[in-house]
Formats: sequence, structure tokens, C-alpha cells
Amino acid sequence: MTDDDALARLREMQTADLPVHGGRTLAYVYDSGLPDVDRIGREAVAAYAGSNGLDPTAFPSLLQMENDLVGYTADLLDAPADAVGTVTSGGTESCLLAVQGARDSRPDVERPRMVVASTVHAAFLKAAHYFGVEAVVVPVGPDFRADAAAMLAAVDEDPDRTVLVVVSAPSYAHGVIDPVTEVAPAAAARGIRCHVDACIGGWVLPFAARIGRDVPPWTFAVDGVTSISVDTHKYAYAPKGTSVLMHRSPAHRRPQYFAHADWPGYTMLNSTIQSTKSGGPLAGAWAVVQSLGDAGYERLTREVFEAVDRIVAGVAAIPELTLVAVPDSTLVAFVTDDTCDAFTICDEMATREWYVQPQMSYAGQPPNVHLSVSAATLAHVDEFLAALAESVAAAVAVGPVGVDPGVAAFIETLDPATLSDDDFDGLLAASGLVGGGEGLALPDRMAEVNAMLDLASPAMREALLVAFLDRLARPNR
Repeated sequence: MTDDDALARLREMQTADLPVHGGRTLAYVYDSGLPDVDRIGREAVAAYAGSNGLDPTAFPSLLQMENDLVGYTADLLDAPADAVGTVTSGGTESCLLAVQGARDSRPDVERPRMVVASTVHAAFLKAAHYFGVEAVVVPVGPDFRADAAAMLAAVDEDPDRTVLVVVSAPSYAHGVIDPVTEVAPAAAARGIRCHVDACIGGWVLPFAARIGRDVPPWTFAVDGVTSISVDTHKYAYAPKGTSVLMHRSPAHRRPQYFAHADWPGYTMLNSTIQSTKSGGPLAGAWAVVQSLGDAGYERLTREVFEAVDRIVAGVAAIPELTLVAVPDSTLVAFVTDDTCDAFTICDEMATREWYVQPQMSYAGQPPNVHLSVSAATLAHVDEFLAALAESVAAAVAVGPVGVDPGVAAFIETLDPATLSDDDFDGLLAASGLVGGGEGLALPDRMAEVNAMLDLASPAMREALLVAFLDRLARPNR
């Protein structure tokens, strides 16, 4: 290919992707709606794409930008004067490092454990898996917030092995803030770290408080909070992918570092899981934050919460829908009555060029529709609500999606631990996730597939989707 051919091919391939601008994709992307913000971020990423964050002495501009970004974040989070932080590649890396740092802060503990609510982000379960930390998962209360008493009781079952307690601001699935003021001081009294996962809310909630919205306390102003994760590629509207992991003090951050000199090469020194890392995302985040500043973020926060409030009111006006919880932040989830289903509504919204996220049933709660609202959505809220009303009406007209009883009974008998690759291939084909001999062949409508997956146990669902991903990720030759 020529240079122009390659770029043309990129643009052609990208037409199959979800739109990242226009406020119509309410999952995966966060859109300010400001073209200049997007331009500034992209230009900064391009300018620093070849810079290497491995060695800050070789690229001092990256160190300057990281310290600037961490300082700005520290002010947002009511951090003490000696608080420190690190820019990571995204929320998952920040969560992984919070767990790894807590584990390594207690080298005396042979089998470390951490206590989390059942609504904690899956990144913490990934960290538990990677780092050999036992995750004690505690059910939440009826309001979907962490049950502070139950979490602390779980801590007290084995306090000597407990190295971390995690709460969310807000939880992803339901958009509510956990009772940080009840959990963090009690953890501190037991000598245990408390991490606040504010990956999705950490940049927007401080500005929400500034513009007068009621926000429960969750920052370093709460005694006992030892670390907080905040994603700048979410509501700081920076390019993918950056996050900031803040620590109350240098002593809290130090176990996060990795150094190794006992080999014939250079002494490896890492502040994050990555060693070599492009300076592009950091430069993009720095440029966007510098450009927007407090005034810009206050404006975007007013816009995103106006959109949230109007969507919440619009959902309440549709008889077939019910909010899962009144959102504390920018995440909205709602369920349906028995005249329709969430999966069909998601399909119907997609036909109207609105992209929303289905969430599976869990712990007796039915499937729901999940929205991550961005500032760019505000200009299109009336269109969104009209599309939602039409989608609900269409879903009611066809009735709730069903799964053949025989197939449902078969799924319930399956044990993912005993299934072969051939069994998985047959199940993937039966579920509509792949086509015979065609590789990936997703149907245009996913309601039936999602309904089938929803019937499977979490372990079976994981196994099927891992098999699906494995079939997707094969070389083009």
C-alpha cells in the first residue's frame, strides 16, 4: 500500500465501529462534544507518540506533565500536602496497582485477602487472580450500595490477613456511591488500607459538588482513604488511555514500585505495570486538562448532569421502565416490566443509531439497560428519549425475548470445566456467536444471544465468551 492507501483503508475499516463523537454511544467512550478538545488531544498524542515513559530522566517533559496532572488531580480529591500519584494506562491498571501495592505493603502476610462489595469493578477480581490475593465478596444492601457492617464483619473474620478494603464512587453497574465514611475510618482503625475506586466518577463528582449537587463524601477528606483511582480518559474527556492512581503519602505508594538490578542489563525501575509506554496518552491528557481547566470542566459537568436529570425523568415517564437506582453520578440503569425485555430494547435502540449497554441478571436482579452519559449527549436528549419510547413500544409489540425450553434446560446442565473445544464450537454456533465456516458472524440483533447467555451460569458465560474471543483473535493470513 501507499501511505494514502493505508490511511484510506483505516478510514474504511473504521466505518464498522461505533461512533466516538456525537453523544450517541453511551458505553465505552466519553464525548465532551467540543471539537477543539478532541483536536488538541489528538495533536498532543501524535506529538508524543514516539516518546518513552520508561525513563523520566530521558524524557523530562513527560515527568513534568505527569507531575502537573497528578497535582491537578490531588486538588480535586482533597489530597493532603504530601499525597503522591502515578499516571497509568487506564482504570484497570490503576486498580491492579492498588491491590498489588496493598499486598506488597504487608510482606508478613502469607495469604493476603481483600474485602470488596459484590458491585466492585471486575478489575479487582482480575487483580486478585493475578496477584494471589483472596477476594472476599460481600453482598450489597437493597440500595445497591456496599453494606458497611457486612464488609467490616468480613474484615473481622480474619483481620490479620486482610490487606485492603475497596469501595466505589460510584459503582459501575448502578451508578451509586458506597458509604465511604463508614468503611474507610473503620478500616483505618484496624490498620487496613482503603481504596476508593473512582475511575468513572473521580473527575466529574468533584465538579458536581462545586456546582451545588449533593455528593456523599468519598475523597481523601474522609479519614482512612489511602488511595483513589481516577480515569482521565473518562470524564476528563482525554484520549484513551490514562488514569491517575493517587496515594495519601509516598509511603503508601512505595510498594507499588518495581526495581531490579541483579541482571547484566540496565537497572529496571517501574512505577507502573508497564515498562516502555508511549508518552502520547499522557501528553493528550495533559493538553486536554490544561485546555479545559476548572471553568471548562464545570461547564461540561453542568451539561452532563442536565442530560442525566432529563434522562432520569424521561425513563420515569415510560410506564414499562423503572430505574434500578437514583444515580449519584453519570451512570443510569433501568429495568423493564414483564411486557418487554432489556435486550430487545438495546437492539431497537441500535436500529435508531443509539448505542446502549445491556447488563445481565445478577443475584436475583433482572437484566437492565445501562447508560454512561456524556456531556455531548445533552444536545440530543430529546432524540434519545423519543428513540427510547419507540424502542420500548417495539419491544412490547414483540413481547419478551425467549429461549427454547429445551435449550434452556440443556444450558443449565452444562459444566464448563468438562466441555471440549468441539463442545464450545457447537455452543457458540447454537448461540449465534459464530457461523459455520464463516468465522465471526454476529447477528444484526443480539437479544436472543443475550437471553441465552443470561440463562447460563456466570462460569459458563465466562467460558463461552472466552471461547468466542479466542475464535475472534486469529491471524489474518
